[in-house]
Amino acid sequence: MTDTPQTEIRVYIDADACPVREEVYKVSLRHQVRVCVVSNSFIRVLQHPLITRMIVSDGFDAADDYIAERADARMVVVTSDILLADRCLKQNAVVIAPNGKPFTPDSIGAAVATRAIMADLRAGLGSENIGGPPAFTHRDRSTFLQSLHEALVKMKRAV
Repeated sequence: MTDTPQTEIRVYIDADACPVREEVYKVSLRHQVRVCVVSNSFIRVLQHPLITRMIVSDGFDAADDYIAERADARMVVVTSDILLADRCLKQNAVVIAPNGKPFTPDSIGAAVATRAIMADLRAGLGSENIGGPPAFTHRDRSTFLQSLHEALVKMKRAV
């Protein structure tokens, strides 16, 4: 996927803990958009000419680095990683969380700050005393499908 022209729309998935890979395939194939599934270990992907798998080293942030280095205005990144979202937004990529909420230049600052506060709380109180993210729901999945579809339609219109 590295030889993809920069003008081509593509979707990159930060896949190691992504609950919406199948939804990405469904929407991307409908739009005939290339997908790159990036992970630190083997993940089964749908066998299709528009879908590729990239296994990066298990080094710290290797998948994030791989995605961020390729991010541009013709890319949709699917990730729940706030710091990766921030890096990709700075490269003008569209970034969508698995729950369908888009990360935007206006919202990323607050998300980064909240992440830092939560990390401090976990360090001080121990992770067993702090709840994790809310459970992933069918509504989240539906919202994600709609958000990805809308992002791809908007990108196609901009061509």
